[in-house]
Amino acid sequence: MIQEDKKPTIYPVVLAVPDEGRALMGRGRVVYLSQYARRALDLSAQKSRIEVRSFVKDKDGIPQPFDGNYWSLTHKPEYVGAVVSPQKVGIDIEKFRTVSKGLFRKTADESEWRLTDADSTTLFFRYWTSKEAILKAAGTGVKDLLKCRIIKIVSDTKLIAAYMDQDWMIDQLFFDGHIASVVGNSCRVCWSVLNDFDKENS
Repeated sequence: MIQEDKKPTIYPVVLAVPDEGRALMGRGRVVYLSQYARRALDLSAQKSRIEVRSFVKDKDGIPQPFDGNYWSLTHKPEYVGAVVSPQKVGIDIEKFRTVSKGLFRKTADESEWRLTDADSTTLFFRYWTSKEAILKAAGTGVKDLLKCRIIKIVSDTKLIAAYMDQDWMIDQLFFDGHIASVVGNSCRVCWSVLNDFDKENS
């Protein structure tokens, strides 16, 4: 077992999207949010004291590691997020909202839903963002959503999933009606939520 003080620390960064970005629609919004998520990625790298010249994706859009470091980003209309890590990593953000029963069935099986009697909407987004983060870290897609299985609820902000013959530890953050999940595994996780590029909320 890794001693707590010897664990590497990762710094996932969540940035609130400025009003100008939230007002955009269509392709313009997608481009803006993608670029803004890169700002969160730069901040995560800075906090990790990692010098980065560029973040490159392959032809399938999968982030490519650099100098032994991995990275991931996510963007939604109100918030973007990113993280740099010494291990395979994934991050996902979602806003809490009503979802259909069909989507519940496509996200997890009955044994997973029976792990806790917590609020079903909260649990759905805990599971969804966790699985998305893991599939990003593994370099696969949502087609494997049901193959990635939640096996233990550790706490209100941590859970463990099994995927590809490996256990994955997920660290979660609740903020402003949203949830963010990141693959923590053997790392300590230090979240930052920023209202803009200069001012830190937490």
